[in-house]
Amino acid sequence: MGYLARQLAGRTDPALDAGWEEPPSRKGFFTDTSICIGCKACEVACKEWNALPMDGSLDLTGNSYDNTGGLGASTWRHVAFVEQSRDRIEAARESGRRLVDLGMPSVGAPSASPVTGAGSPPGAGTAAEVGGSAKALQKDGVDQQNPYQNRGVPAGYGTLPAPPEDHGPSLGQLLSEKESAENGDLGTTVDGTPMVGPLPEFRWLMASDVCKHCTHAGCLDVCPTGALFRSEHGTVVVQADICNGCGYCVGACPFGVIERRSDAAVSVRADGHVPNVGVAQKCTLCYDRLSHDQTPACAQTCPTTSIRFGPREEMVAAARERVVQLHEQGFTEARLYGANDEDGVGGTGSVFLLLDEPEVYGLPPDPVCATSKLAEMFRVAGVAGLGLLAAGAAAFLGGRR
Repeated sequence: MGYLARQLAGRTDPALDAGWEEPPSRKGFFTDTSICIGCKACEVACKEWNALPMDGSLDLTGNSYDNTGGLGASTWRHVAFVEQSRDRIEAARESGRRLVDLGMPSVGAPSASPVTGAGSPPGAGTAAEVGGSAKALQKDGVDQQNPYQNRGVPAGYGTLPAPPEDHGPSLGQLLSEKESAENGDLGTTVDGTPMVGPLPEFRWLMASDVCKHCTHAGCLDVCPTGALFRSEHGTVVVQADICNGCGYCVGACPFGVIERRSDAAVSVRADGHVPNVGVAQKCTLCYDRLSHDQTPACAQTCPTTSIRFGPREEMVAAARERVVQLHEQGFTEARLYGANDEDGVGGTGSVFLLLDEPEVYGLPPDPVCATSKLAEMFRVAGVAGLGLLAAGAAAFLGGRR
């Protein structure tokens, strides 16, 4: 019974539950949107490696630098530019402070003592315990354990461009705000660190999205043909030659990731052929590359290491460390998405660092696997069925009197 319960909800190892014997560590992405520059190299690399067609004609979507529109059967990695004003940035920072006040994630200056708190991964210790001595982790003055050293602040901060006339504050005003920030006039974070500033009048958030490869994947649970399977790496892969195009998986995905390929797709092949029309398609986390110990195309191509790939536990630990670092810099809007193994999908293989609420990025705030309540539904249905049988029996026996 415990095995069946783990199949539907809660913390588990998806590869082991799928029947793989001694599988490798679960693999996943850590997408740090705070250092994504929106170059779309990942999107192009994904399309090129997987020979994905174009999503129809290149119509204007009304969004900045975005002609693919979103994830789908022919776009497995998508980067969107989310435009934000200063008011929205302030609101994001305040909502992040409330998350910190609730204890998730913890903030505080790094120290030699073991890291504790809700923002630390289980079993975390000192730097020496995690990766050897501090001296061993240094090479040419760069911290090899922390790839974010000297990386600076998130995109949209740190520079003071002079806006055109009548289109914002003057450079003098911005410099004055900068001086105020240096004097600590913008206030402090929850742990007393001076707030960063000044807040820009405008910023782009880079919403780099991909299939989540959920621990409890609704698409996998409802597939009637076995076209979707759980790989030994813990990922969810579609077998196009088995899929019958029923579309059950499309409705079962809480993120709207998987779709059936439309015949409106435009081939990029010389013969004009569009493969797998009518068949469900989505990111495979480059299963063919993983089978040869290679990095997925998007992570391999990313020039800023915004997309990192590796064992999921390491990715979650790196993500938590990055959130703490940003909070120490005053960017309290930083938060994680998909790192909670107790959420409605049991945590995701693709973990994201966001600089605003999930809805801003087009992500559901509380995703739930469509089949997570299946056991409870059967239990309720069983009780109801027994009740009907008992009522029928009582009516029959009463009628015989």
